[in-house]
Amino acid sequence: MKKDGARDAVVQEARELLVAMEAALLQIEMEGPSRECINAIFRAAHTIKGSAGLFAFDSIVQFTHQLEHLLDLVRQERLALTGHLMSLLLQCGDYIGELVDAIERGQEAQEPNAERRAALLAELDVVALGATAAEETGTVQPGAAVAGESAVLATTEAGGEDLVAQAAADYPYWHLSLQFNENVLRDGLDPLSFLHYLRSLGRIVALLPVEAGIPEAEGMDAESCYLGVEICFASDSSRQTLEDVFEFVRDDSRIDILPPHSRLADYVSVLQRLASEDAARLVALWRRHGLFNDVQWRCLGAATLESTTPVLPVAAPDLVQRPRPLDERRAQEQKFIKIEVSKLDQLIDLVGELVIAGASARLIARRRKDSQFEEATQAIDGLMEQIRDAALTLRMVQINEVFQRFPRIVRDIARDLDKDIELTMTGAETELDKSMVERLADPLMHIVRNAIDHGIEPAAERVAAGKPPKATLRLNATHESGSVVVEVMDDGRGMDRDRILEKAVAQGLATADEDLSDAEIYRFVFEPGFSTARQVTELSGRGVGMDVVKRNIEALQGEVAIDTERGRGTVVRIRLPLTLAIISGFQVVVGNAVFVIPLDMVVECIDMPPHQDGSHIVAVRGEPLPFVPLRELFDLPERAQGRVRKSMVIVQYGQLRAGLLVDGLLGECQAVIKPLGRLFGKVKGLSGSTILGDGRVALILDIPHLVQHTQQQEQGNTAAYAERGVASAQ
Repeated sequence: MKKDGARDAVVQEARELLVAMEAALLQIEMEGPSRECINAIFRAAHTIKGSAGLFAFDSIVQFTHQLEHLLDLVRQERLALTGHLMSLLLQCGDYIGELVDAIERGQEAQEPNAERRAALLAELDVVALGATAAEETGTVQPGAAVAGESAVLATTEAGGEDLVAQAAADYPYWHLSLQFNENVLRDGLDPLSFLHYLRSLGRIVALLPVEAGIPEAEGMDAESCYLGVEICFASDSSRQTLEDVFEFVRDDSRIDILPPHSRLADYVSVLQRLASEDAARLVALWRRHGLFNDVQWRCLGAATLESTTPVLPVAAPDLVQRPRPLDERRAQEQKFIKIEVSKLDQLIDLVGELVIAGASARLIARRRKDSQFEEATQAIDGLMEQIRDAALTLRMVQINEVFQRFPRIVRDIARDLDKDIELTMTGAETELDKSMVERLADPLMHIVRNAIDHGIEPAAERVAAGKPPKATLRLNATHESGSVVVEVMDDGRGMDRDRILEKAVAQGLATADEDLSDAEIYRFVFEPGFSTARQVTELSGRGVGMDVVKRNIEALQGEVAIDTERGRGTVVRIRLPLTLAIISGFQVVVGNAVFVIPLDMVVECIDMPPHQDGSHIVAVRGEPLPFVPLRELFDLPERAQGRVRKSMVIVQYGQLRAGLLVDGLLGECQAVIKPLGRLFGKVKGLSGSTILGDGRVALILDIPHLVQHTQQQEQGNTAAYAERGVASAQ
């Protein structure tokens, strides 16, 4: 693999593992320690270290090695997961992230944060040494537990086997109990090479193959490994050195290493793990080498282990671990592949060009009135629509990619502000275009930080207000009317409407006698430099952030709104389109121009109902409906054919409906969204453009803006009618 390819692979894998490691730590903090989470954290650190070591990224290897040692103590239950240790592990994960960023920049030889590294390594050493010192204080020294055979015999006869089992055994060698995983050969590794390497570190005193897991010859799979061994090993090496020998097979294999003079109970565990025949053969091997004294043999002592005659196992078929059939193994193979985003974008672009070319072919077929040609283009259209949907699905990812960052963020900020906050997340499986998910992270970050800092009260204030001391912050995502809605909800103090209005008047954003709705007042929060905070904090209060939120959301063709109630809480609601690439559209004609409406937002098409001149409200089935005459809005000339029957397209965005008055309906289409140039980029009511089959450019309507325009227009008409009524009364 080339160096650049290796760097990209290590960076991507390491970031995924760091996310998994952080999630496991936070789960432990919320639910308490579990063997599964602890192993997941250890595996993440171990895999990062192994991958970086393969490509000589030494800085990350050395740091992760220290972290792995501490995690190994936790895994062996020699070190408790305290709150302090949890924070330390999270900080180590952050620092490893910095090292990964340095690898991505090609600066792995430079230390990104020397002071932080030194401080973390020092704290890791202190914690590890503290655990070791505590362990040594409570450990019986070799030989001290057996002062004399008669005394121990008396203890044993009196029922004190447990005391003897906890004593150090007369076993002067390391004992290695190895069972390699079934797929080690498929991974390109030779188990015997590890045993050969062991000989460079010391002397193999005795070696016993474990036979119980080996199937009969006709049941063997040539690609599977069945090797298990029990080894007596004489060496002056440290435990860590011996563990490093099995670095690359440690995850899925069983590697148990007992130092010399371990507790007798540890050797009992080795025997209990083996089948009875293998256990008898191991006992025979230990006896030949004079290991353990008579008292310890009595403690090991089940009658079934007294035989020194090796017995070949004849295991029942259902107890033998036979290899899985080939078809079953294939079914469990990796179901996902990783590809570069640029390649995916190239595919989407090509699908877009295919859609445009298909529209052109369809138009030619209609003009020629060739029935066979038209049938062929219709079949192609169906296939292209399936290809389009499949290609867009490739870009859809779960919004959990963003949500998974917030448990850690909420935890850290809440601790800094001494607030007790419970974060709940729902709808994390909701899918959105990957490019939009990535650009949604920063706006959500600002909203969440503001909710924690300004919205949620300290525990004492909440209790005084009759609320529970623990606050609730909720992230929710859902599909609604062809859009994705993301909500950030808190049960805090809510926003002060009067203070927001007062601040808006002071900044010249509104006048004191202006009649504004609640929604219009809360919209001031998104103005640049606007802040009602009485005190500036490290997190917020400087008047920056919410204007960036609005700008970033609008750049995604979305909108953001606030719904709040004083003393009850606040909901910040973000609404986004599903994708920014290819959409199903509905073509309409206004004057001589063609516009495209996103099909997901179209409710129905009707003939223009009668209405009063000058009014932009019509009655549809007895209900008032505001509408926008597109020809007037965009100042377009009448169609060349003269006066034609008008049509209205009823659209819906969220809970709001409106009508679009058009000159004609052209039907459905596949619209490849092209961005508007600088000249039209800020024109209200337009969200993009597309190319029609005949080569003309059609503009895509910004339905959210047009619906809001009709609402504002309706409010203006209502105010005007009210003024007329007052004037006539006078």
